[in-house]
Amino acid sequence: MDRWRRSAFLLCQDWHTADDVVSVTVAKLYRNWRTAGRADNRDAYAQRVLTRAWLDERRRPWKRREQASAALPDVAATDPETVTDREGLAVLLRSLGPKQRAVLVLRYYLDCSVAETAQILGISTGTVKSQSARGLANLRAVVTGQS
Repeated sequence: MDRWRRSAFLLCQDWHTADDVVSVTVAKLYRNWRTAGRADNRDAYAQRVLTRAWLDERRRPWKRREQASAALPDVAATDPETVTDREGLAVLLRSLGPKQRAVLVLRYYLDCSVAETAQILGISTGTVKSQSARGLANLRAVVTGQS
């Protein structure tokens, strides 16, 4: 559950939404356990459900209208040494579009292969490669100030 919550946070940049996405994921896995139980790689199947739940959450019309009025402080993680500059990482990830963010989180944070990422997101391997390249280029441009 912690891994799901962390990866959901990296995708959506909000702990409350991450908790919602994980809850939806657990409910979907419970409802479809026969299918999930037969999967060759249950972790990859669950990550696919989580990522698609987040993408579905992004498509909701009310989400586009609602804007947060103030940033609330997050609770410190159990191991603060894993990421040295959390806010910097969050800003960089927020600068990407949802698909690029999903591809980069799956490829470089969760260490999924190109094929696994393509399967999770339901896109071609070529799209994963191009979104990875564009996402990394966008991150480089933000970091170097060339955007």
